[in-house]
Parts: sequence; C-alpha cells; structure tokens
Amino acid sequence: MPCNCEVDDGISTTNDEIKNYISWEDEMADFKDIKISDKKWVDEILKKGECPSLECSFTTIFIWRKVYDMKVSSLQNGSFFSACTGDNYFLFPIGVGDVKGAVDEILNYCRMKNIRAGFYSLTEENKEFLEKFYPDMFIYNEIRDGADYIYEKEKLATLVGKKLASKRNHINRFVENNPDWKYEQIDKSNIAEVIEMNKKWCEISGCENEKGLKEEGCAVTEAFENFDELGLSGGLIRAKGEVVAFSMGDRLNDDTFLVHIEKAFADIQGAYPIINREFVIHNCDGYKYVNREDDTGDEGLRKAKLSYRPCCILKKWDATMKEI
Repeated sequence: MPCNCEVDDGISTTNDEIKNYISWEDEMADFKDIKISDKKWVDEILKKGECPSLECSFTTIFIWRKVYDMKVSSLQNGSFFSACTGDNYFLFPIGVGDVKGAVDEILNYCRMKNIRAGFYSLTEENKEFLEKFYPDMFIYNEIRDGADYIYEKEKLATLVGKKLASKRNHINRFVENNPDWKYEQIDKSNIAEVIEMNKKWCEISGCENEKGLKEEGCAVTEAFENFDELGLSGGLIRAKGEVVAFSMGDRLNDDTFLVHIEKAFADIQGAYPIINREFVIHNCDGYKYVNREDDTGDEGLRKAKLSYRPCCILKKWDATMKEI
C-alpha cells in the first residue's frame, strides 16, 4: 500500500484524455474519513464478492487509515466501495455490478479535484480491466513488496512434509523448554497482557527508531482499541505464566482467513512457529486458505513467509495516470 504521493496540479490535458473513456454524466465518488460505523455497509459489499487481496478487508483499511491518510467512498449506489490514500491513490472498486461505472466515478472525482489518478494494490485481474477499458491511460509498476502470501490452511495446521520439518523441530524445542505452555483465545480477560507484551516487543525491536515498525505500531494499537468492534479473532501463547506470542485476524472471504498481526519474542526458540500453528488450528476452522499478508520488502520477513511454502503469491501492481 503506497504512502502519500505528490500531486501534479496542472492536469487539464489529462482531463481531456479521460473524456475519451468516461461520461461526465456518471456520478462522482465522495471520499470521507473512515469511521468504525462504516464497517457495517462495507462488510455488506465485501460479503458479495470473493476478493483475495488483503486490501479487501475493512479491518485493513481501518487500522491503517491514520498512517496512510485513508478515506472511503461508496460507489454505484452502494454496490461498490473504494478507499484512497492521500486523496490521489485509489483502491480498485470492490463489489458486484457495473465495475466500469465504479471506476468512472473515481475518475470523475479526480477530474473535479484536478488530480492525476492512480490505483494501488491492483491484482492481475484489476490491471487487465484497466488496460482493456482505459488503454494507454496508465503506467503500471509491479510491487513485489506488496504481494500477498496465501497458504493452504491444512498445511499450516499440520506442518507435514520434509520442507516444513524445521518448523516442527522449532516447535518441539519450544515445547521441551516450556512444558507449561498453553494457547488462549484473546478476550477481555487477557487483552491487557497482550498489549503489554506488544509494548515489550516494540521496545526490543526499536520501533521508535524504525519508521516502518512505528507505523505498524499505530495499526496494531488501532486493532487493540477496536478489537471487539472490528470482530477480530485473536490468540496467544503463554509460557511460564507470561504472554510470549500473539496473533489476530478475521474473515477475508468465504474460503480465506486473513492474519493481520503476528508477534512473538524472537529470542524464544519456536515462539513464532507455535503461534502460527496454534492460531491456524484454533481460529481458522472452516477456511481452506490463510492469507498472511505481504512482506513489506523486509528480507527477513520475506524469507520467513517463503519458508512456510505458500500455495500462491498474489501479485500486485500500482497504476499511475500518464502525463499527456
């Protein structure tokens, strides 16, 4: 998901080019600040589709809204919605119905605001749609850092096979070193302990001095503060009486669960593999796949996510309107 981009104020010629593809009779999007009350209508739209991307989640948009200055708008009389970052980069419309009409509403919005339109986190299907209906209008850039890692739920729960033997070994060491360990669902009785564990994790990881971690910390705080309202499902690992790992997520679509957050103390061998496995076992029942989001370009995180052998790496692109 891109951070705010600078906007070119002089795009009258670009507006002329847009006229070749859309009708100004179309309605215009109306992007507004995101509130927790928006969850109800956004979720109603999301339930009608099977979008596989992490961006197709109200929780994703809500917890990152302050970091990326995000807003949201309904489109096509409530059949679609989109989000924008910094008022000039847009999420491809999500919903069922007249997709082109929804895109046209966004382009109308850009024309009225006198900004050059761009789209973030396009799937291959989204990209092909824009190329077909808006030929030569956009420049596309594949964003490897934003690709989603999607796994078969059963394989994460069982860790069977030679390629995942190291994960099983790390878990075995954790169990040997922490015979009193246990898994708990996150609820009002223990969420304060999870918040405290996350604070310790941030201190150890140097969140205050690392921009990406600091921004992530903002999103994690939003998730904690709105845990029940967002309908999040969470779990923790306790060892020697202390919380040493936690994870949380929610439904992405009918067959995919989306893991938003996972934290563990890196110096405790096996803490990450065991929270990964136990969370899937206890909180992802009924789903075929688990989307564990992107790696943000972090080499260590990329290596870790690849080591779990994803069944799919969902490619993403950004699109920026050409200068005419």
